Amino acid sequence: MMEELLVFTTVVEQSSLNKASKLLNLSQPALSRKIAKLEEEWGVSLFHRKGKRLELTRVGQEAYQYALEQRQRHQNFLQTVSRFKAAERRIVTLGASLTTIQTTLPPLVTALMEKFPDIELKLVTGKTHEIVSYVREKKVDFGVVASLVNETGLNCLPLFKDHLELVVPKGHELAAAGQKRRLIMDDLNGRPMIVFSKGTWYRRLIDDLFGRYSILPDIRMEIDSFEAIVRLLPICKAAALLPKSYLRMPLLRDNGLLTVPIPELAQTRRETCLVYGDKSELTSETKEWIAQIRETLVKELPI
Repeated sequence: MMEELLVFTTVVEQSSLNKASKLLNLSQPALSRKIAKLEEEWGVSLFHRKGKRLELTRVGQEAYQYALEQRQRHQNFLQTVSRFKAAERRIVTLGASLTTIQTTLPPLVTALMEKFPDIELKLVTGKTHEIVSYVREKKVDFGVVASLVNETGLNCLPLFKDHLELVVPKGHELAAAGQKRRLIMDDLNGRPMIVFSKGTWYRRLIDDLFGRYSILPDIRMEIDSFEAIVRLLPICKAAALLPKSYLRMPLLRDNGLLTVPIPELAQTRRETCLVYGDKSELTSETKEWIAQIRETLVKELPI
């Protein structure tokens, strides 16, 4: 009936079948049939025909008001559908761990949002195995994880390699020692340190490293926040092992910190990867994001 109502309102507003026919690109007989269909369905006459002019009957006037309301509701509905489709097309859902969010994602998201300002980014957090599961179950479009993933049905694109570095406040004795000689792992034995909380990926990596070299540091705090560790190092006059990807010069400078090389820390090298499913099931926006991610990270994280 909606089509007949739209034809009816056009005929009323043009006061002429001929004009309405040209406007709607329909023949006059076709218009007449649609009007006749409404009159038959409602059992009333909608027009008085006076020569070539059409005038609404009293019930026709009521029908016109009803048709106008239905036309407006129809237009509102179509606009809602259009907005929904537009929003649906622009949403990209990304999964990442909290540590990845603090290290890799800020420059990545900033660069991508500048290139695709109309896309809405939704972020889902979790541990590496959880993010991989989210990608597999299509709960996220893609994930950024700190390890290689070898699983049938998933694509794993290596983005960059990273490793831990020793970070100390300016004036720290290890900073002074590092200017005189090359530090070794044993220099961390008994040293006050702030480390990641137990159960985190970085804590497992650090514990494995300490165990390999029989290092027993003086652990002052266990925290799962990069930002908190960085701010507390000068206060506690302690050292920490943090990923190089996080240690940008402005961050070190603003917090009065510096890095001291220890060759053995190269053994903590890890590879951050982009994980996603079947390309045929990805939206065009997600494909565009994936195409830009590696290029962006190469520029932002030349590690």
